[in-house]
Amino acid sequence: MDTFEDLGVAPEIAEALAAEGIEKPTPLQEDAIPILRRGNNLALAAGPGSGILTAWTAGLLDRLGAEGDAPRILVLTATAEIADELAESVARVSTTTGHTVAALGSTWVLPEQAQVLLGTPADVLAAAASGATLAQVQALVVDQAQLIEAFGSLCDVERVVDYLPADAQRVLSALPMSEGVTDLLERHFKRAIRIPSSREEDVPKRGEVRFRIAPEPREAAALAVVGELLAEDVRHVLVFCRNEDRAADVGDYLTLHGFAAGAPGDETVPVWLGVDALEARSVAKGVDGLAVVSCDAPADSDTLDRRHSISTGGVVIVLARELPHLKDLGRRTGYDTVPFPPPAIDTGSVGQLRKTIERALSEEDTTPYLLALEPLFERYDPAEVAAAAVALLRKKKAAETPVKETRPTSAAAQATATPAWAKLFIGVGERDGLQPGDLLGAIIGETGVSGDAVGRIDIKESHSLVEVHDSVARRVIQAINGTTIKGRAVRADFDRPRRGAPRRQGGRP
Repeated sequence: MDTFEDLGVAPEIAEALAAEGIEKPTPLQEDAIPILRRGNNLALAAGPGSGILTAWTAGLLDRLGAEGDAPRILVLTATAEIADELAESVARVSTTTGHTVAALGSTWVLPEQAQVLLGTPADVLAAAASGATLAQVQALVVDQAQLIEAFGSLCDVERVVDYLPADAQRVLSALPMSEGVTDLLERHFKRAIRIPSSREEDVPKRGEVRFRIAPEPREAAALAVVGELLAEDVRHVLVFCRNEDRAADVGDYLTLHGFAAGAPGDETVPVWLGVDALEARSVAKGVDGLAVVSCDAPADSDTLDRRHSISTGGVVIVLARELPHLKDLGRRTGYDTVPFPPPAIDTGSVGQLRKTIERALSEEDTTPYLLALEPLFERYDPAEVAAAAVALLRKKKAAETPVKETRPTSAAAQATATPAWAKLFIGVGERDGLQPGDLLGAIIGETGVSGDAVGRIDIKESHSLVEVHDSVARRVIQAINGTTIKGRAVRADFDRPRRGAPRRQGGRP
């Protein structure tokens, strides 16, 4: 499809999208929009960068009219910041359709009367409890459900569903589709059409694509990457952009900083600007000393392959929220996706710290934290945010490090060196879907205590009993009390009576 009107979308919506620089549908939009316009339930295994926001925005605004003074389209998001950002994007399109848009948790006029309402599950439930009506909702969108799950709010999604009409259209996006999200789909999204299909195919390994996470606008990151590549053995850098207007903006920015830019194949300039990968390949493939940069995340696997099979060592500039999408494209296309970090100044004193962070980058799921920190990336360089986080962590660790004392010599003194254990009552249990790892992670994450300070975890039906070092017991209670675990507000206290049977001595079983 060449235009959104070819998909049946109203001309005014197509014009509004074009005004935002969105002129040609992505493959995901080509598949999803007709399904949405027919009112079918839909499950999208996709994330930001694939065109998912435009897909459900265009499809639902086209299908549902702008009548009434209550929500007709309800969108659940992982955080209030995401709700606010998505609401602004939807509102720019809805100006042509007459739909009113608002987000809970930020400054919008009369959100309970907006025809398109966005918010976290908890904020939506609070609004419903305060009198907002959800009885007129005709379409529910659960945006990036895996992030909602990571924040422990999938059960709140189910509570929101209970407020909605049974025949409301339901749309869910997630990347990846975890077991929890799949279970939610099977129970509450009946006969949902899945895009893409869940069938996996073996693909040959094609090489490696590097990525650099950057905030908007991306021109500064493109400039930095181009400069670093040209400082190596690269003669030309082919920079791909999503459309002609974007390419013109990037070219002007690079030229302003002294990097002349032109069309692919122009030997007189170091930077080539491309939009259509097939056209660029005809003149660029096989050129010695060529590097490829995508100034935006490719929307689909074909675009990724067409761009980055031209040469080796390509770089994709992505927003933090687009990284899961890029990694999924790489997996389905046969490319390994690896970081392309900015050059660092080696001070020679933090080698072990870097190794620890590198290990965490390869072993830990950092996506929820990227999402939580993304609002800061818009105000500060991501490197500064990372440095601040490390500084806080090291300061906290230093404060927790006990002063080294003289080693006890008497038997009595040695006995007191063995930690005593306190048993705590935590008001969340098996019926909430709690696992020991959930509780251990919550305690460590909220308090910063080491794992060795936590002993036996006994999950009961409605609550849990946890043994912790007596020296940190009150700290754990204060940190956990009032937090949310598995969607439940938690009460924490000593398991009464605290002094009774002798406590187990020793460490974790």
